[in-house]
Amino acid sequence: MIPNTMTALAKTKPAEGLWQINAPVPEIGPEDVLISINMTGICGTDIHIWNWDDWAAATVPVPMITGHEFAGEIVDMGRNVTGLTRGQRCSGEGHLIGTESRQSRAGKFHLDPGTRGIGVNEQGAFAQYLRLPAFNVVPLPDDIPDEIGAILDPLGNAVHTALSFDLLSEDVLITGAGPIGIMAAAVARHAGARNVVLTDINADRLTLAEHVVPSVRTVNVAEEDLNDVAHQLGLTEGFDVGLEMSGSQAALDQMVEALVMGGKIALLGIPPGQSPVNWSSIVFKAITIKGVYGREMFETWYKMIAMLQNGLDVSRVITHRYDVADFAEGFAQMKSGRSGKVVLNWR
Repeated sequence: MIPNTMTALAKTKPAEGLWQINAPVPEIGPEDVLISINMTGICGTDIHIWNWDDWAAATVPVPMITGHEFAGEIVDMGRNVTGLTRGQRCSGEGHLIGTESRQSRAGKFHLDPGTRGIGVNEQGAFAQYLRLPAFNVVPLPDDIPDEIGAILDPLGNAVHTALSFDLLSEDVLITGAGPIGIMAAAVARHAGARNVVLTDINADRLTLAEHVVPSVRTVNVAEEDLNDVAHQLGLTEGFDVGLEMSGSQAALDQMVEALVMGGKIALLGIPPGQSPVNWSSIVFKAITIKGVYGREMFETWYKMIAMLQNGLDVSRVITHRYDVADFAEGFAQMKSGRSGKVVLNWR
């Protein structure tokens, strides 16, 4: 039996924090499913919303149930839904798209300019139940547990970024050892990169990276010279591919300097505000830069599930697990900068 009300975490007023509330269980339409949430991941976006920074204040309507990283099971379906079953385990794409734009009509769903996000523009997954269009549902194979299902969204960011360019036998530089950067290092290694170097200034995150991806070469750029590391690895001309995950302009500048002539950069990190860019260096080195947003729908999902079933292991990037009643402690852990992924158990 599906109850009438549910527990949820919501931004109920324009102030720092989230609050546990009792909310109505969402009503589904003919093209929707209702998902009983088992586990959720806390994302950097959720931290922005918790902090109620300028971006959150300008973007998120209040009240709003937040959260968009989840795993659960389908408990109800609209009358027009086919290909899914009640009781089926799933995760899902949190970007809700339209169908009228040129990009959507061309099948490039992740580029739809009218995209809306669950937990940002629409009621989200930090709740016992989530309404989601059946189109966005991604079934979970039996060999992918719920806590991995709950972090497929950020893993998808890592996969989309890392697979933007051919990595086979390439030397890869990743800037930013947050959870997505660490997972990108694992993906790059799984995809056949020769050397994978990951930089940051957070020693805890670099230690975690070595735990998750033992073959990665970590560099604390506050203590070690990246040029010396490249020389030790025999990279006389530089790195072939850069994955910028930090949002730091200094890191991007260092990456441009460290790449070979004609190198390639996939850019996921978002710098705060406007940043000065040395375009002359980029032009004279003939650097290709690709901006990355979200996941390709649904090619990224297909590839990351296939990689997980074929030996990609990102389980150790999850460092903290909390019952949802202890959500404030989970957010504090994420905000400390000394954790990997944090998951909340809703069961």
